[in-house]
Amino acid sequence: MSTLIEQPVQARLVAPAPRMETVPATLRYDREDPFAVRIDFPAPATLEGADVSWAFGRELLAAGVDAPAGVGDVRVRPYGYGRTVMEFHAEEGVAVVHVRTSEIRRFLERAQDVVPEGREHLFLGLDQDLTELLRDAG
Repeated sequence: MSTLIEQPVQARLVAPAPRMETVPATLRYDREDPFAVRIDFPAPATLEGADVSWAFGRELLAAGVDAPAGVGDVRVRPYGYGRTVMEFHAEEGVAVVHVRTSEIRRFLERAQDVVPEGREHLFLGLDQDLTELLRDAG
């Protein structure tokens, strides 16, 4: 079984004059960082013209498909029937995208197969980190 999940999604950027009607994005989950998910946006979809990646809690994404979640840089909430809104807050401004809730739920189910919710701590690799720390100290 793969320890990395990548799932392309179509996100609709909410903006007064969007440059793209839909934005291709990729949701990622890696067992080596079991508490986090990432969403990557390609350069043409960003104001900076560079690839952008946001990392945030898997728990936040899971909670946000059913009820508003998040108070920091990333906020997630349901929107109407079948959509989830993701807000990304940065110094440059706020990006708001809509993603099909079914795509997010499918992604979360796949992540659950890799690391069951509540078992993330078992995949942190603390033994390897401790071994490296002790080796560096000697």
